[in-house]
Amino acid sequence: MLESEISNMTIETLKEFVIEVVNDQLNRRTQPQKDGRSREEALAAMDRIRWTPPAGSPTTLELLREERDR
Repeated sequence: MLESEISNMTIETLKEFVIEVVNDQLNRRTQPQKDGRSREEALAAMDRIRWTPPAGSPTTLELLREERDR
């Protein structure tokens, strides 16, 4: 939309336009994204990329306590 078109809008027309844009954005964000994977495939992919710290590594609580004590 051109700037001159916006400046020629009435307040009501501008409000309707803004409501339409906001509703479109909300609808896009609330609709689930389809990527062709089943739920099981998605969960398996999450398991594959999950990082597990090495044995003996400090826990997050221990790291926070160390930082606090500095």
